[in-house]
Amino acid sequence: MVELRLGPLLRYTDSSCATVWVETSRPCVAQVRCSNGAGGTAPTFQVAGHHYALVTVTGLEPGTAPSYEVLLDDTPVWPLPDAPFPPSVIRVPGAGDTVRVTFGSCRWAAPPADGKDPVGADALDSLAQRLAADPHAERPDVLLLLGDQVYADETSEATRRWLARRRDLREPPGSQVADYEEYCRLYHESWLDPEVRWLLSTVPSFMIFDDHDIVDDWNTSAAWLADIRATHWWQERLLSGLMSYWVHQHLGNLSPAELAADPTYAAVRDTPDGTEAVRALAAKADTDPASVRFSYVRDFGRIRLAMVDSRAARVLREDRRAMLDPGTADWLREQVLADAGGYDHLLIGTSLPWLLPPLVHDLEAWDAALCAGERGPRWARFGERLRRGADLEHWAAFPRSFDGLADLIAEVGSGPDAPATVCVLSGDVHHGYLAQASWRRGGPGLPVVQLTCSPVHNSVPLSMRVGFRLGWSAPARLVGRAFARHGRCARPPVRWRKKGGPWFGNQLMTLTMRGRSARLRLERTGKDATLRTVIVRTLASG
Repeated sequence: MVELRLGPLLRYTDSSCATVWVETSRPCVAQVRCSNGAGGTAPTFQVAGHHYALVTVTGLEPGTAPSYEVLLDDTPVWPLPDAPFPPSVIRVPGAGDTVRVTFGSCRWAAPPADGKDPVGADALDSLAQRLAADPHAERPDVLLLLGDQVYADETSEATRRWLARRRDLREPPGSQVADYEEYCRLYHESWLDPEVRWLLSTVPSFMIFDDHDIVDDWNTSAAWLADIRATHWWQERLLSGLMSYWVHQHLGNLSPAELAADPTYAAVRDTPDGTEAVRALAAKADTDPASVRFSYVRDFGRIRLAMVDSRAARVLREDRRAMLDPGTADWLREQVLADAGGYDHLLIGTSLPWLLPPLVHDLEAWDAALCAGERGPRWARFGERLRRGADLEHWAAFPRSFDGLADLIAEVGSGPDAPATVCVLSGDVHHGYLAQASWRRGGPGLPVVQLTCSPVHNSVPLSMRVGFRLGWSAPARLVGRAFARHGRCARPPVRWRKKGGPWFGNQLMTLTMRGRSARLRLERTGKDATLRTVIVRTLASG
């Protein structure tokens, strides 16, 4: 009998259709059947011995929220028998409805030992428990997961025991994952959490990777890449990471029209075993990153989300360093400038913050100048060691890209058709904050904010907490400028000030947008594992 191994995950949704992702125990036909007659079917496809389906659900109507069930070869498998959760639904907002976007990053999914979680309550678990307790309560319309959905390099004790039964952990990469099967273990550990499984079945989600989905500090520099490519285990790790990302995360980011036009998806569905097709795509993303795009754009009513790959799309050559390759940069420009006046709010999703604490920004810009040879070869070697040791690889470490994004946002915010807000959504740094940008010359006449929310479920050492707090202080700004002068760094085109934070702990941010108004709420898990509101801020009053 065919079984549901993982899922369902409710992924892409619009006013008339949605996609639902599942993993099954063997080949079959997956069906989603909604209470209002909407539905769809799809045969499974195979990758590395695993069977998946992405079902396109059609016949949905705005302003409705039908419940749904999943059937495999006509046998019901979801909802699970005796499940303690309400029915999973596909909520389709009506035109002009309020849109709530909840986001966060960095979810280490290790199950707590003996009921005691070493990093505190999981914010996604807490959100699921609140929604399950009151299905009619205010709920997100979309969930954005901004990186580190799995930790390939920081596995749990249970996963390490499982790995030890497969291979000798004394050999590299040790207790880190090595291949596709081991990546699947991580996704199962993360998404079979009962609360998270239900949450992802009933709230649409969109995702992008960050470094830990592959390895810490992935694509920090050309020298870093050369060193790791020299190891015997890296190639299989990278290809397996990108393959599993494409299957588990990327496909669900795409619309049915984009799926229909995707040659890799077509190849996978047209062959009994799609492993080689997906592996070829991953290899292409490794050898020619500009030829594969993981970035995407989505519209939620009159809110536009441009989700940017700020890991695989990098240019690492020191004389051409860029956060985004030219093709991705052009794509981003096209997406945010197209249809002027067609959206009220622009969200730019990037796993790495654009605006950092000023001291950290200046340190990264200074280090980038050293590595580029501004102070000679000896300083360049020191800069590379520091870059790797201190994780100096955010937007500030790519000064031309930092300035380019500032210029693009200024262009978007100018003119009569400008949106009401531009919000850069990020994670990575294991704390949350709100910063507002202003331009030294001209600039948009609208709120431009950096919203950083991390972690969903992880921790940050005390030393980093102290450092991030000090990084915003006036003395730290002076120290940062001294570093920047030593590196002969040009002043960035924008200034920014912290308007809230830093906040530490497991957390989620929610943007609530209606018309041209926007409000931010940050919630953090308490000792009782419930989400508690920390701040509410109006970003635009409409």
